[in-house]
Amino acid sequence: MTAVVALEGITRVFSLGDVEVHALRGVSLTVERGEFVAIMGSSGSGKSTLMNVVGCLDRPTAGRYLLDGQDVSKQSRAQLARTRNKTIGFVFQSFNLLARTSALENVELPLLYSGVGTKERKARATAALQRVGLGERLDHLPNQLSGGQQQRVAIARALVTKPSLLLADEPTGALDTKTSEEVMTLLTGLEDITVVLVTHEHDVAAWAQRVVTLRDGKILSDKRQTPLRLDPNRQEA
Repeated sequence: MTAVVALEGITRVFSLGDVEVHALRGVSLTVERGEFVAIMGSSGSGKSTLMNVVGCLDRPTAGRYLLDGQDVSKQSRAQLARTRNKTIGFVFQSFNLLARTSALENVELPLLYSGVGTKERKARATAALQRVGLGERLDHLPNQLSGGQQQRVAIARALVTKPSLLLADEPTGALDTKTSEEVMTLLTGLEDITVVLVTHEHDVAAWAQRVVTLRDGKILSDKRQTPLRLDPNRQEA
């Protein structure tokens, strides 16, 4: 089976005046279909640059990137935008919901941009919200939802296009511990979706099947682990 993400010798060099900054130095990484991988690293490690390359927000200076079997390394900005919209769902720390738009309409947006008809749009958005446990909150505005519920809307929006890859950038950064656990439980329960999560928090990375650590633009370690699973019947202290 084709890997969803296959990075081969990826480098990314930025020119700042007369200075060249090597953000990524020959990174090779494969993420198989259905895997949940956390990418960690301190500030300046290259994890944000790697996220941008994996998310087709940036192109590598050298190397090859196969996304769901398609070589996207040399695609134009317009081609990358089409690939992003078709293949990748994004979840961010700040939710990025439209404030005066209902949960249902927020989730419909990617389908609207793709030209999906009204009836199908509503049906798919409703199903996505039901999947994340918000079937009773379709008409609520963001300010009528808790932080955790807003992130669930954002996850539903990322899933509604049926992407091959869900890219989550610090998805629990704006949430308290209990709500973070609820969001991570949801993300790890998406067993049919490949998830790459970028985080600086070890307790968040503990939910992943693999933890890839970057340092100075290189992969320092790539370790498999037993992912954290909370007991649904546990009692809060």
